[in-house]
Amino acid sequence: MSAGADENLGTTPVREGYAFDVAALAAWMEANVAGFSGPITVEQFKGGQSNPTYKLLTPGKSYVLRRKPPGQILKGAHAVDREAQVLTGLAKANFPVAHVHGLCLDDGVIGSWFYVMDMVEGRIFWEAHVPGVSSTERAAIFDAMNATMAQLHSVDYQAVGLGEYGRPGNYFARQIGRWSKQYFDDAEAGRDANMDRLIDWLQTNMPEDDDATSIIHGDFRIDNMIFHPTEPRVLAVLDWELSTLGHPLADFAYNAMMYRMPPHIVAGLGGIPIAGTGIPSEDDYVAAYCARRGLPAMPGYQYYMAFNFFRLAAIFHGIKGRVIRGNASSAQARERVAVLPELMALAWSQTGA
Repeated sequence: MSAGADENLGTTPVREGYAFDVAALAAWMEANVAGFSGPITVEQFKGGQSNPTYKLLTPGKSYVLRRKPPGQILKGAHAVDREAQVLTGLAKANFPVAHVHGLCLDDGVIGSWFYVMDMVEGRIFWEAHVPGVSSTERAAIFDAMNATMAQLHSVDYQAVGLGEYGRPGNYFARQIGRWSKQYFDDAEAGRDANMDRLIDWLQTNMPEDDDATSIIHGDFRIDNMIFHPTEPRVLAVLDWELSTLGHPLADFAYNAMMYRMPPHIVAGLGGIPIAGTGIPSEDDYVAAYCARRGLPAMPGYQYYMAFNFFRLAAIFHGIKGRVIRGNASSAQARERVAVLPELMALAWSQTGA
């Protein structure tokens, strides 16, 4: 197990600066969560960079609380209300997500907006090569991940009440504009030559066909899924804060980025021999998704890949800014900052320029 994986596993006592009024939360849950009965014991999950996440233990069951972080935050960031909205919508389509019990938009309860959902018990694979299972099960796990992404992109977002969850079309122009602005505006986090020229390349080479629209996760990695304790089956997809209506193939390429991502940056397979492990090749993984979606091929895959490396680098750049300002929500944030120059160079290399 890698050091990064170990730091993400399990819970810890609530970190300094992230405590809240447990009695006030209990009162809110009494009024808003069916079947709730206290008392509550609160622990904080080790993982998570943006929205602090807590485990709420009661005599009858456990819950998960996600909240906006305390302190100064960028406008529009940490939208836990959107997370609760997309989880509620996807549940209507029988997509694997945790059940949301309630959303609180009153800062007066625990100090920031939050929502409470069920605690889903199962396996999280923090490393993309999925150690500790047979090659047969590993193949099935990758196939389940691929199928879950195809299922997400096939959800009728209008039918589940998410028609206003984002703007259809023009996805790349909007996303590149958004993340570029965040990158340029965060002066405390600094600039990088690879990132600067990548932004220019992405704007110059933008695909013409940008009409495809679906619900997209935005951070679909193997470590953002809970698998059944003994079966290669996805029980819940986690961490929806980057979700929106967008281009499904860009979302897929973010997941497939694992094939090119060194594992010390995020859960990735870069540099790891996969022959004989049950892990499909990158080409086979792409083909399986296309078959499930009824697509003959995936044009623009190189652009989608470069775009996703750029977006991840922009996210890490934002983490760097939060570390500098003192309101990063995880001890792992400093590790993200340390690999940022390498990630930005890797992002530029995806262009082939």
